[in-house]
Amino acid sequence: MLFWLKKFVAFWVMPLPFCLTLLTIGLWRMRRGRQPRAGWTCVTVATVLLILFCNKVVSGLLVRPLETMYPPIPELSADQPLPSALAACRYVVVLGSGHADVPDQAATTKLSEAGLARIVEGVRLARLLPAADLIVSGPAVHGNSTHASVLARAAADLGIDPARIQQIDTARDTEDESRAVRALVGDAPVALVTSAAHMPRAAALFQRAGVRALPCPANFVANPDRDFRWNSLNWDTDSLARSTWAVHERLGLLWLRLQHKID
Repeated sequence: MLFWLKKFVAFWVMPLPFCLTLLTIGLWRMRRGRQPRAGWTCVTVATVLLILFCNKVVSGLLVRPLETMYPPIPELSADQPLPSALAACRYVVVLGSGHADVPDQAATTKLSEAGLARIVEGVRLARLLPAADLIVSGPAVHGNSTHASVLARAAADLGIDPARIQQIDTARDTEDESRAVRALVGDAPVALVTSAAHMPRAAALFQRAGVRALPCPANFVANPDRDFRWNSLNWDTDSLARSTWAVHERLGLLWLRLQHKID
């Protein structure tokens, strides 16, 4: 019950639902003639917030602190020694993201943008660590294929031996995933792959679960341009998506702190 309540509340405080709700309340108050000043205030606040959330600069400022908390694993050539922390990993863990269960499509095309970026990074690390198993995670939605199975097929299509792949298909969220991984790997060190903005929350939960995880962020969405461009000041739906992700992750961290699950 608490799981679904958390999902319900989280949906309505995301930027777009929150702004549209506030805008609707404001227009209703103005139309009904009750407290028109309050109505104008609601409309103004909703409009300003929506403008800010859709701006490239603002969305970058919101999500970049999350994405830069852990450095990515750099590109490594075949003859280059691995960083010691990475070389010690016995598993590569790719956390679930999402997919569209469309018939007659390859697994790689079914994955969401985040899911594809995560499994590609997981495969890269698995190739650098030929003795490590690949663990993929994600439950089924509405009786369709489990997300873990789609990730596993994608990894196999990208060249990973299916015998090296283990699936976690019952974990509903990151906290469940951390406990399931702990049960599978014990004290063995793992390379943890998830989206860069999600990594602070994931790393904290895996540490709390007792997993020796090396953060290996992927799917960076706020890479700044080295040279200033005027279109960097624009508004677009991608910026709204980045802002939504940043708000979601910050609320997730706040929720965990309120529960005293992380510091």
